[in-house]
Amino acid sequence: MKLNKMPKEELETLAYSDLTEMILKEKKKPINTPTLFKEICKLLELTDDDYANQIGDYYTSLTTDKRFILLDNACWDLRDKHKVEIILDDEDMEDEEYDEDSLEDDEDEVVETVESEDIDAMDDEEGIDTDDDDLDDLTIIDDEDIDEE
Repeated sequence: MKLNKMPKEELETLAYSDLTEMILKEKKKPINTPTLFKEICKLLELTDDDYANQIGDYYTSLTTDKRFILLDNACWDLRDKHKVEIILDDEDMEDEEYDEDSLEDDEDEVVETVESEDIDAMDDEEGIDTDDDDLDDLTIIDDEDIDEE
């Protein structure tokens, strides 16, 4: 069913991203953010203030939704319509070569666990003050005492 033929109540139940997907499918061409959101505002009968207050959140929702892709011309389109291609030239491959023996060495790395008593001993050796004596000199002040000052 076309969006402009759907009842407003039904449109209001849909998320902006779902409406965006439907608009892009109907229009069959990439559309920029302001035009997309104006179309949604028109469908939902939102005010210009609503448009201004919500367009930032709308843009953020499009960037996080995997159904959409932002093209070089700052227009949104459905990701399904675009093929992503990663091209590596030979120079890139030479820079990323690695030694398989060094990878095997990393797998044999042992993680040493430290007990809490050992940490206290290390603190003493390094001259770190871990005594709780400093807390004895603290005074607790009620909110009422602060207001009186």
